Amino acid sequence: MNNSVQNTARLVGAGLRALLVLTVICGVIYPLVVTGIAQAAFHNKANGSEIEVDGKSVGSERLGQSFTLDKKDKDGNPLPDPKYFQPRPSAAGPNTENTQYKLLVSGASNLAADSRTLLDAVKQRRADVAEFNHVDPKSVPVDALTASASGLDPDISPAYARLQAKRVAEANGLPAAAVEKLVEDHVDGRVLGFMGEERVNVLKLNVALRELAGGAGKR
Repeated sequence: MNNSVQNTARLVGAGLRALLVLTVICGVIYPLVVTGIAQAAFHNKANGSEIEVDGKSVGSERLGQSFTLDKKDKDGNPLPDPKYFQPRPSAAGPNTENTQYKLLVSGASNLAADSRTLLDAVKQRRADVAEFNHVDPKSVPVDALTASASGLDPDISPAYARLQAKRVAEANGLPAAAVEKLVEDHVDGRVLGFMGEERVNVLKLNVALRELAGGAGKR
């Protein structure tokens, strides 16, 4: 009996020591080392890839956000601001709000390709985008009509950015050529030269646009 108790106590003691050691290694040392490396080597990415303007964060380059007016349409949805480039549609719903921009719940609509609801939504988006930008509905690219899988895509295609350039230039009182050049300057190539597609980060483009418009206003 005494040997059994001693063996049990020894096993419990060994287990507790192992728990303590692993807790310190995996729960304290490892997170501190990984965090330290991330902060030293990838400071901006580790902190959310924030974009700052005049020392204030205006959002993350990894998360899409809306650029809207205070006015709303007949359905109660905020109207897009014609002075800014607009992102892709989002199927994500509102979650909460901070001082910079609304945060969204990540997610897609999960509607099938033959869903009548999805088809009607795409048709309406095509008509809305064409009317808003004063272009032929046939010229509207697919990323302007469909939401991303996450609902938080920060990028649009160069084609969609170029389609919006004339409207943005007119709304800001800028030369069309200057805005078109701004778009081309913000086209990011394929990852490693062959993966994915060319893209334009909407937040970065709009930040540069405001700088251009502010500079134009000072001349």
